[in-house]
Amino acid sequence: MVRADLSDRTVTRMGASNTDAPIPAGAVRADSPRQRQAAISSTHRAALRWAHSRQALVALAYIAPALIFYSLFVAAPWLHSIWISFYEWDGIGASTWVGLENYVTVLNEPLLQTSLLNGLGFVFFYTVLPVGFGLIIASVIAARQRRGQGILRTILFLPQILPLVAVGVIWRYLYGSDGPINQLLTGVGLGDLTRAWLGDFDWAYFAVGLVGTWVTTGLCTMLLLAGMQKIDPSLYEAARIDRAGSVRQFFHVTLPGLRPEIVIAVTVTIISALASFDVVYVTTGGGPGRATTVPGVLIYQLVFTSNRVGVACALATVLSALILAIVAIVGRLGKERP
Repeated sequence: MVRADLSDRTVTRMGASNTDAPIPAGAVRADSPRQRQAAISSTHRAALRWAHSRQALVALAYIAPALIFYSLFVAAPWLHSIWISFYEWDGIGASTWVGLENYVTVLNEPLLQTSLLNGLGFVFFYTVLPVGFGLIIASVIAARQRRGQGILRTILFLPQILPLVAVGVIWRYLYGSDGPINQLLTGVGLGDLTRAWLGDFDWAYFAVGLVGTWVTTGLCTMLLLAGMQKIDPSLYEAARIDRAGSVRQFFHVTLPGLRPEIVIAVTVTIISALASFDVVYVTTGGGPGRATTVPGVLIYQLVFTSNRVGVACALATVLSALILAIVAIVGRLGKERP
């Protein structure tokens, strides 16, 4: 009895001493506010992670159909063409591994070099001229708000709605020996200037390039006009207070405000120039001779006429790399400086 009572007292004292013992520095009680706050923060972070994951899954579900379609019909064929570019293949029989030989052919064969140079030359007609004309036309439309501008915009944008094959057929008729262009020149007394525009070695490239200018000018005009309408009018008012004329307002207010739209217009039109096929194939077929041969037409001819599928795929890969490089440079130059 005495021993049991002493044992109980000893246990009670030990428990009391453990409870009342001082907490070492840095230690936190299990039920302290700091630990409860840490537990709440951890729960909050977990909830945020789950919310972000759920949003990502929802977004992925929305883009999945387009992503699958793009992967099956764009990315996969492109990767397959890169693989074929390392082989010598006629499109029917067995293929032979040749490594980088097809790429050496692309860089050394004069015909393939000419097609790439012609494609780069089209940048002037598809990009430089349309963006320049678009700036002028958009500035005039934005400065003079009058009735009937909706009809004018529709007419300017009409070439973008028409299929490029139809555009090629229309312009082939216009450029014909007895077409409206030669008839107009004859009617105004300039009959000496008439010629078979699409069959002339000196003028065929220029004639086809102007078709590209006609097609892309409307798109550039609409993009730039939309950009002008979002520029703050107070900037023009401040420029006028500083006695800036129309020219200075254009270069110091309008052009800086149109930087994103110009980048988009240049990017889209450069891709159109380097990847052009429909208009050239319908109007000249790459002729006369090789005067208007561009990579798109030559790739078609290499595959379906010459049976040089490996070389055609190598040319297509080089063209893709060239487009990506130019677009990356344009995007980098178009970034706004801090």
